[in-house]
Amino acid sequence: MKKTSILLAGSIVVVFLFQTSAHAQELKKLSLDDASSIGLTIQNDAGIKTEGKASIRITTIWPTTICLGEVTGLDIEDARLVFKAKVKTELEGEAFLEMWVQVGGGQYFSKGLNDPAKGKSDWKTIQTPFMFQKGQKPDKATLNIVINGKGTVWIDDIILSKEALK
Repeated sequence: MKKTSILLAGSIVVVFLFQTSAHAQELKKLSLDDASSIGLTIQNDAGIKTEGKASIRITTIWPTTICLGEVTGLDIEDARLVFKAKVKTELEGEAFLEMWVQVGGGQYFSKGLNDPAKGKSDWKTIQTPFMFQKGQKPDKATLNIVINGKGTVWIDDIILSKEALK
């Protein structure tokens, strides 16, 4: 008798799941055959760069945040961690750097809102700092570029450095 009730309960779940998926209505399908359908392209640009072989060109039709990388194993305490990059823009809006830092199980951020790249600009160094007091050591730093607007941003020469607190 127990076997029958377990099978019956399992049958009800299967029927319910089937009925739910059978009535799903597709609202929109995003084809990735052409990246313009999602409004964002990220690619190397060997023609426009400040150092090395290429920069990264990001073109977007709406505000977006792009993760440029994560760094672990940072040996920093009682100092300033500075995330710098060179950017060039053709934007209706602005772009700035953002750094998320994991310290002792918590997530904290720094945003370079005081000096963003705006409109149409030639190469400009932008940055955002994060201060660590004595006893604070980061587990991980996540480096992003935030684009508030639409257009194209080139990013190159990304540097993460340690500076003494003054």
